[in-house]
Amino acid sequence: MAIREGLLAEFDHEMASTRRLLACITDDRLAWSPHPRARTLGALCAHIAAITEWSTPILEHDRVDLDDVVQGPEEVASAAALLARFAAGAARARAQLDRSDVELAAPWSLRQRGGELFSLPRAAAFRTFVLGHVVHHRGQLSVYLRLNDIAVPAIYGPTADSRRTEKSDVGSQKRATSDSDF
Repeated sequence: MAIREGLLAEFDHEMASTRRLLACITDDRLAWSPHPRARTLGALCAHIAAITEWSTPILEHDRVDLDDVVQGPEEVASAAALLARFAAGAARARAQLDRSDVELAAPWSLRQRGGELFSLPRAAAFRTFVLGHVVHHRGQLSVYLRLNDIAVPAIYGPTADSRRTEKSDVGSQKRATSDSDF
């Protein structure tokens, strides 16, 4: 199997799971925060959506200097805008994965203050900065959902909420999502 094929399978699975969680967000909860020093729910979701945008500096460039990185907006106007940003970023990232094994194995470096922080093969950098980073913050999002008494959909298998939903007749919460539904 080519490196690209493995990354695409992992990417599709993780983005579909992430989209299921993001789809649970409602506009009235965007300003909620679990703690004064924590991100709001909207800011956390905006960050998750923005993570997919790291595919461009990783897959299109040999290095990124953090001193040159401009942060995007950390809030979103609505849950619909959030889902649209995530869908656009995920689609763009998926398209950018159309690379050969040689391109994906090429070194990629993260720099700051004139020095190299580290260098990894481009595929490993993508897996770390995009996939692993999304998974990390998706874990935070699942806690935010639970703290807001919002049912947490299945991620790597059933959750306490999805098992409860499967036993009920509430069809709206049982909507099946395919791995390409992002």
